[in-house]
Amino acid sequence: MLALLFPGQGAQTEGFLHRLPTHSAVRATLDEASQVLGTDALALDTADALRSTVAVQCGLTIAGVAIARALAEEGLAPDMSAGLSVGAYPAAVSCGALAFDDALKMVRRRAELMEGAYPSGYGLAAVSGLTEHEVATLAARRIEEGEPPVYIGNVNAPRQIVVAGADAALDSFIDRALAAGARKATRLAVSVPSHCELLAHASDELTVYARSIPFRAPHGVYIGNRGGRPLYTADAIRDDLATNMRYTVRWFDALTVMQEMGVRVAIEAPPGQVLTDIAREHYPEMVALAASTLAFERLTATAQRRLQSE
Repeated sequence: MLALLFPGQGAQTEGFLHRLPTHSAVRATLDEASQVLGTDALALDTADALRSTVAVQCGLTIAGVAIARALAEEGLAPDMSAGLSVGAYPAAVSCGALAFDDALKMVRRRAELMEGAYPSGYGLAAVSGLTEHEVATLAARRIEEGEPPVYIGNVNAPRQIVVAGADAALDSFIDRALAAGARKATRLAVSVPSHCELLAHASDELTVYARSIPFRAPHGVYIGNRGGRPLYTADAIRDDLATNMRYTVRWFDALTVMQEMGVRVAIEAPPGQVLTDIAREHYPEMVALAASTLAFERLTATAQRRLQSE
């Protein structure tokens, strides 16, 4: 079985849309995105543009759908789709639950709401080497001591936790995490406090907006963000997408479910390879491939060979 994995904000790098494969499906996706957004999609990955949450989230959605369409044209349609944070939107498109133009419109609104709620002074930090319980204990201790809170935003792996909060709170928490034995603790290239109650109001607004967006039952398996479990109905997927900015992303649970359901090959959409590295470390029996690190022809040949050998 084949799964497509779609990264979230923080994976973006300057020029990532320009590095997509030369493929007719990619070109068509870029053209469609430009029409929907009313601007050249390839202008979304400049250094200046990537300072905008709107540009980053739209760009990641475009990249994910472009590679999914190109793979499908080469006979590699996914059995399962999962995305981290905004990556859930191209995941929903790739499994047929959401049209690409509607996904782009919803992502743009999502990013506008997130950026409008916290235009500056907030973000995310990644902590490696501590468990979720250990990070939660440190976060609770801050509150007990009257310090500004941080929130667990993502559980990417058993010892790879992302926290959200104000800049000063994150900087202080990084020091505390390192003192508590974290192997590494660093800020991420994200300027909003994703996946916590700070975005409750924005999430409520997006939920209202999403009521006008048509969703369908997926033709493949969609793995949700909030629970890390398969979702099979249009309403469940709509709710997952509309509310995931407010709740912790259970990425490792999602990855585990895919492994347990029989996924043997996983392809991570551009840019980056964080999700690939997590899969390789924790489920080495799963062949994890990062599309951004392989020539497209080699990527498709490797995936097809591995799937045929199952």
